[in-house]
Amino acid sequence: MRRAERLFRLVNEMRTRNVSRAYELAEHLDVSVSTIYRDIAHLQASGMPIEGEAGVGYLLRPGFDLPNVAFTHDQVDALAVGLSFVESSGDPVLATAGREARAVIQASMPEPEERRLADAPYFSLQIRRGARPHVSLVRQAIRRRQIVHLDYRDGCGSRTERRVRPLVIWNLVDGWMFSAWCERRQDFRTFRFDRVASLAIPGDVFDMDDARGLRAFLESAGWRGWLP
Repeated sequence: MRRAERLFRLVNEMRTRNVSRAYELAEHLDVSVSTIYRDIAHLQASGMPIEGEAGVGYLLRPGFDLPNVAFTHDQVDALAVGLSFVESSGDPVLATAGREARAVIQASMPEPEERRLADAPYFSLQIRRGARPHVSLVRQAIRRRQIVHLDYRDGCGSRTERRVRPLVIWNLVDGWMFSAWCERRQDFRTFRFDRVASLAIPGDVFDMDDARGLRAFLESAGWRGWLP
């Protein structure tokens, strides 16, 4: 582990504790106690508001915040995978937001020229179809908990009108879908964007309901591993 990374993790760990013992910090970071002593002495000399001494314990005074964001190399790779996928998703709003997020994260890193998100050895799969025009509207409805009115065609071409509570958007290799609670069927349903004839958001807001929310949908579909 690089020293800059270790110092960052050390400070973050101290922020979660009232009093930090050197041996506890050493176990958490998998280093020696003497390394912790040297690191804390270095931080104190740099102006870090750490009180205490060796053999007694250390306390990081509240109200202190770190100016930079430090990531491990694996964390940088994980960010690169996610951002690469978003930037190539076909949703122009999300693609722009992904590029902006990449720039913000990159600029906030210590030694940004040495550890670049753009250099991570990963690329996302390109989807065959770009985002449908309604994707941004549904994404907005999910964020604002707004009811969506659909004119929807099923696999046989039959059209139905639906009033749904959107929960999650799926961006797959072959296209886009979203899952929702359908008030007509009184059950969860997943809709393909390419079968949406028309979509409207009248402004009706639905209340958060555990039985009809995202967690309940994932549990009903057997995807408990996706739950936070």
